[in-house]
Amino acid sequence: MQTENGPVGRKRASFIERARREQVVEAATETVARFGYAHTSLARIAEQAGISKSVISYHFEGKDELMVLVAERFIEAATERLTAGVGAQTTASGQVSAWISSQVEYYAAHRTGFLAMSDIIVNHRSPDGTSPFSGPLEEEVEELAGILRRGQREGEFREFDPRSTANIILRSTDGLISSWVMDEGVDLTSQLVTLLDFVHHAISGDDR
Repeated sequence: MQTENGPVGRKRASFIERARREQVVEAATETVARFGYAHTSLARIAEQAGISKSVISYHFEGKDELMVLVAERFIEAATERLTAGVGAQTTASGQVSAWISSQVEYYAAHRTGFLAMSDIIVNHRSPDGTSPFSGPLEEEVEELAGILRRGQREGEFREFDPRSTANIILRSTDGLISSWVMDEGVDLTSQLVTLLDFVHHAISGDDR
Protein backbone atom coordinates (compact mmCIF):
# COMPACT_ATOMS: atom_id res chain seq x y z
CA MET A 1 0.00 0.00 0.00
CA GLN A 2 1.38 3.40 -0.97
CA THR A 3 1.23 6.29 1.46
CA GLU A 4 1.08 10.01 0.75
CA ASN A 5 4.87 10.02 1.20
CA GLY A 6 5.40 7.18 -1.28
CA PRO A 7 6.06 7.50 -5.03
CA VAL A 8 2.38 7.67 -5.96
CA GLY A 9 1.66 10.21 -3.26
CA ARG A 10 4.58 12.41 -4.30
CA LYS A 11 3.60 12.24 -7.99
CA ARG A 12 0.03 13.16 -7.14
CA ALA A 13 1.20 16.09 -5.01
CA SER A 14 3.55 17.23 -7.76
CA PHE A 15 0.76 17.08 -10.35
CA ILE A 16 -1.58 19.06 -8.12
CA GLU A 17 1.08 21.69 -7.46
CA ARG A 18 1.80 22.11 -11.18
CA ALA A 19 -1.91 22.38 -11.91
CA ARG A 20 -2.31 24.98 -9.18
CA ARG A 21 0.62 27.02 -10.48
CA GLU A 22 -0.87 26.94 -13.97
CA GLN A 23 -4.19 28.08 -12.56
CA VAL A 24 -2.51 31.02 -10.84
CA VAL A 25 -0.54 32.02 -13.95
CA GLU A 26 -3.69 31.92 -16.08
CA ALA A 27 -5.58 33.99 -13.51
CA ALA A 28 -2.72 36.49 -13.35
CA THR A 29 -2.75 36.82 -17.13
CA GLU A 30 -6.49 37.46 -17.18
CA THR A 31 -6.24 39.94 -14.30
CA VAL A 32 -3.51 42.04 -15.90
CA ALA A 33 -5.35 42.01 -19.23
CA ARG A 34 -8.55 43.17 -17.54
CA PHE A 35 -7.35 45.63 -14.90
CA GLY A 36 -3.87 46.58 -16.07
CA TYR A 37 -0.50 46.01 -14.42
CA ALA A 38 -0.81 48.88 -11.93
CA HIS A 39 -4.15 47.63 -10.60
CA THR A 40 -3.19 43.98 -10.42
CA SER A 41 -2.62 42.60 -6.94
CA LEU A 42 -2.29 39.13 -5.47
CA ALA A 43 -5.71 39.61 -3.91
CA ARG A 44 -7.27 40.32 -7.30
CA ILE A 45 -5.48 37.39 -8.88
CA ALA A 46 -6.72 35.13 -6.08
CA GLU A 47 -10.26 36.37 -6.64
CA GLN A 48 -9.96 35.68 -10.37
CA ALA A 49 -8.67 32.16 -9.67
CA GLY A 50 -11.25 31.47 -6.97
CA ILE A 51 -8.60 30.67 -4.38
CA SER A 52 -7.16 32.32 -1.30
CA LYS A 53 -4.24 34.73 -1.46
CA SER A 54 -2.23 32.38 0.76
CA VAL A 55 -2.36 29.72 -1.96
CA ILE A 56 -0.60 32.10 -4.35
CA SER A 57 1.97 32.98 -1.70
CA TYR A 58 2.67 29.28 -1.24
CA HIS A 59 3.60 28.83 -4.90
CA PHE A 60 5.13 32.23 -5.72
CA GLU A 61 7.31 34.69 -3.83
CA GLY A 62 5.13 37.62 -4.83
CA LYS A 63 3.71 39.72 -7.62
CA ASP A 64 7.12 40.40 -9.18
CA GLU A 65 7.91 36.73 -9.78
CA LEU A 66 4.42 36.08 -11.11
CA MET A 67 4.42 39.03 -13.51
CA VAL A 68 7.77 38.08 -15.00
CA LEU A 69 6.59 34.49 -15.45
CA VAL A 70 3.39 35.58 -17.21
CA ALA A 71 5.33 37.71 -19.69
CA GLU A 72 8.12 35.18 -20.24
CA ARG A 73 5.74 32.33 -20.94
CA PHE A 74 3.86 34.32 -23.55
CA ILE A 75 7.09 35.46 -25.18
CA GLU A 76 8.40 31.88 -25.28
CA ALA A 77 5.20 30.56 -26.88
CA ALA A 78 5.12 33.39 -29.43
CA THR A 79 8.80 32.85 -30.23
CA GLU A 80 8.20 29.14 -30.82
CA ARG A 81 5.44 29.96 -33.31
CA LEU A 82 7.59 32.62 -34.99
CA THR A 83 10.61 30.32 -35.24
CA ALA A 84 8.52 27.65 -36.94
CA GLY A 85 7.13 30.14 -39.44
CA VAL A 86 10.48 31.70 -40.27
CA GLY A 87 12.21 28.32 -40.44
CA ALA A 88 9.80 27.14 -43.11
CA GLN A 89 11.05 29.84 -45.50
CA THR A 90 14.27 29.65 -47.52
CA THR A 91 14.67 33.24 -48.73
CA ALA A 92 15.38 36.28 -46.60
CA SER A 93 12.32 38.00 -48.05
CA GLY A 94 10.14 35.04 -47.17
CA GLN A 95 11.57 34.96 -43.65
CA VAL A 96 10.86 38.65 -43.06
CA SER A 97 7.27 38.20 -44.23
CA ALA A 98 6.88 35.06 -42.11
CA TRP A 99 8.28 36.89 -39.09
CA ILE A 100 5.68 39.65 -39.36
CA SER A 101 2.78 37.33 -40.22
CA SER A 102 3.58 34.77 -37.51
CA GLN A 103 3.85 37.43 -34.85
CA VAL A 104 0.65 39.24 -35.79
CA GLU A 105 -1.34 36.03 -36.19
CA TYR A 106 -0.16 34.61 -32.86
CA TYR A 107 -0.85 37.81 -30.96
CA ALA A 108 -4.28 38.12 -32.56
CA ALA A 109 -5.15 34.54 -31.60
CA HIS A 110 -4.04 35.12 -27.99
CA ARG A 111 -5.37 38.59 -27.26
CA THR A 112 -5.55 38.22 -23.47
CA GLY A 113 -1.99 36.98 -23.25
CA PHE A 114 -0.75 39.76 -25.50
CA LEU A 115 -2.51 42.43 -23.43
CA ALA A 116 -0.95 41.10 -20.24
CA MET A 117 2.51 40.61 -21.72
CA SER A 118 2.71 44.06 -23.31
CA ASP A 119 1.49 45.82 -20.15
CA ILE A 120 3.99 43.95 -17.99
CA ILE A 121 6.90 44.66 -20.33
CA VAL A 122 6.16 48.38 -20.35
CA ASN A 123 5.58 48.77 -16.61
CA HIS A 124 7.47 46.10 -14.69
CA ARG A 125 10.85 46.97 -13.22
CA SER A 126 13.42 45.07 -11.19
CA PRO A 127 14.41 46.43 -7.76
CA ASP A 128 17.30 48.34 -9.37
CA GLY A 129 14.91 50.07 -11.77
CA THR A 130 15.92 48.15 -14.89
CA SER A 131 13.63 46.13 -17.12
CA PRO A 132 14.18 42.35 -17.05
CA PHE A 133 12.93 42.23 -20.63
CA SER A 134 15.41 44.58 -22.29
CA GLY A 135 17.74 41.70 -23.18
CA PRO A 136 15.17 39.60 -25.07
CA LEU A 137 13.89 42.66 -26.91
CA GLU A 138 17.41 43.52 -28.06
CA GLU A 139 17.93 39.93 -29.17
CA GLU A 140 14.75 40.11 -31.24
CA VAL A 141 16.00 43.20 -33.07
CA GLU A 142 19.39 41.62 -33.72
CA GLU A 143 17.92 38.36 -35.01
CA LEU A 144 15.70 40.16 -37.52
CA ALA A 145 18.63 42.39 -38.48
CA GLY A 146 20.61 39.23 -39.23
CA ILE A 147 17.98 38.15 -41.74
CA LEU A 148 18.07 41.59 -43.34
CA ARG A 149 21.87 41.46 -43.61
CA ARG A 150 21.67 38.09 -45.34
CA GLY A 151 19.12 39.49 -47.76
CA GLN A 152 21.49 42.33 -48.58
CA ARG A 153 24.42 39.96 -49.13
CA GLU A 154 22.35 37.79 -51.44
CA GLY A 155 20.99 40.73 -53.42
CA GLU A 156 17.37 40.46 -52.27
CA PHE A 157 17.41 43.75 -50.39
CA ARG A 158 18.77 47.19 -51.14
CA GLU A 159 21.29 48.97 -48.91
CA PHE A 160 20.02 50.28 -45.56
CA ASP A 161 20.92 50.08 -41.88
CA PRO A 162 19.77 46.54 -40.96
CA ARG A 163 19.48 47.15 -37.24
CA SER A 164 17.49 50.38 -37.52
CA THR A 165 15.26 48.83 -40.16
CA ALA A 166 14.67 45.74 -38.02
CA ASN A 167 13.62 47.94 -35.12
CA ILE A 168 11.25 49.92 -37.34
CA ILE A 169 9.66 46.73 -38.70
CA LEU A 170 9.15 45.34 -35.20
CA ARG A 171 7.71 48.57 -33.84
CA SER A 172 5.39 48.83 -36.86
CA THR A 173 4.16 45.32 -36.13
CA ASP A 174 3.60 46.26 -32.49
CA GLY A 175 1.70 49.34 -33.60
CA LEU A 176 -0.57 47.32 -35.86
CA ILE A 177 -1.46 44.94 -33.03
CA SER A 178 -1.90 47.82 -30.58
CA SER A 179 -4.37 49.56 -32.88
CA TRP A 180 -6.37 46.33 -33.09
CA VAL A 181 -6.28 45.92 -29.31
CA MET A 182 -7.66 49.43 -28.86
CA ASP A 183 -10.32 48.91 -31.53
CA GLU A 184 -11.47 45.38 -32.37
CA GLY A 185 -13.21 46.86 -35.40
CA VAL A 186 -9.82 47.22 -37.07
CA ASP A 187 -9.53 44.83 -40.02
CA LEU A 188 -6.35 43.12 -38.92
CA THR A 189 -6.16 40.85 -41.96
CA SER A 190 -6.20 43.67 -44.53
CA GLN A 191 -3.84 45.80 -42.46
CA LEU A 192 -1.40 42.91 -42.20
CA VAL A 193 -1.41 42.63 -46.00
CA THR A 194 -0.76 46.37 -46.23
CA LEU A 195 2.10 46.17 -43.72
CA LEU A 196 3.73 43.29 -45.59
CA ASP A 197 3.47 45.21 -48.86
CA PHE A 198 4.90 48.33 -47.23
CA VAL A 199 7.87 46.46 -45.77
CA HIS A 200 8.54 44.66 -49.04
CA HIS A 201 8.73 47.92 -50.98
CA ALA A 202 10.86 49.53 -48.26
CA ILE A 203 13.57 46.86 -48.28
CA SER A 204 13.34 45.21 -51.71
CA GLY A 205 16.28 45.42 -54.05
CA ASP A 206 14.10 45.45 -57.17
CA ASP A 207 12.01 48.24 -58.68
CA ARG A 208 8.63 46.58 -58.25
